[in-house]
Amino acid sequence: MIHSDFVHLHLHSQYSLLDGACKIDELLEVAREYRMPAVAITDHGNIFGAIDFYIRAMKAGVKPIIGCEMYLAPRSRFDKTGGLKQEKLQHITLLVRDEEGYRNLIKLVSLGYLEGFYYKPRIDKHLLSQHTKGLIGLSGCMQSELNQSLREGNIDKAKESLKFYKEIFEPGCFYVELQQQFLPDQERLIRQAVKLAKEMDIPCVATNDVHYLRKEYSFAHDVLLAIQTQTTIEDPQRLRLGSDQFYFKSPEEMKELFSELPQAITNTIAIAERCNLELEFNKIHLPRFQPPEGYTQEEYLRELCYENLERKYPHPSQEVKHRIEYELN
Repeated sequence: MIHSDFVHLHLHSQYSLLDGACKIDELLEVAREYRMPAVAITDHGNIFGAIDFYIRAMKAGVKPIIGCEMYLAPRSRFDKTGGLKQEKLQHITLLVRDEEGYRNLIKLVSLGYLEGFYYKPRIDKHLLSQHTKGLIGLSGCMQSELNQSLREGNIDKAKESLKFYKEIFEPGCFYVELQQQFLPDQERLIRQAVKLAKEMDIPCVATNDVHYLRKEYSFAHDVLLAIQTQTTIEDPQRLRLGSDQFYFKSPEEMKELFSELPQAITNTIAIAERCNLELEFNKIHLPRFQPPEGYTQEEYLRELCYENLERKYPHPSQEVKHRIEYELN
């Protein structure tokens, strides 16, 4: 079968809760309909659907690319003081290349919830810079640091952003992400982003920030967002995407949108070819735990148990002591 020369690398499945409306089986059907050799899911701040997606995609004969659209705190993920709710989170798209990248993405997502959660699971630049191996970074959607800076007319900040991300990702693993959903000022932002990408020798890639599968599903998606924000579709101030273009477009539609930037289309295939995560589900994977120097695993387990015994039981009875020895032995 002749494959298409475009694949979607930015897509929100049903696991982007009350935001994405793409069901896994249905999106794979559409990917096969368009002869796409691969497809990515990049849900907001989570990888809840990663395994389900991986298994179903492999069965469908479509290469699964696991990814995530992360929320970046403008300052630190530890900032959780009043007033920050209105501070604009920055978005960045991460795609898994291999097992190391998968482990790094798991780490980032987990710490986003455990350390950075404040209305949304958030990471920050410092944390991201420590966990980029095995990942491909795309600069992000209209809410990315790049596009926020360009929208504000701050070219220097936009350049600083691109320089930072180019340096923290492995060579050739960072791309300027281009989207065209005919939003206000988007055409200008695309032109400026392309110009900066050329100046800084960063490749571009075309995506569509897919939230639903067909154009006619736009209204249903609007209703979903209204449920998320606890408002009604009659509210003119409610959260909305701004157009009916956030659907699973065909390769032909995407090529027409970026006819002047064909490399941005072919780079989707180049990225897909570099993403080759292999997950094994027929083997037992026990965690490898290395105790501190001078301890065996048994000795260290015993020490940890007794260290925490007094915290759980300030005055442990003989029955409790007997039980802990029974468990340890």
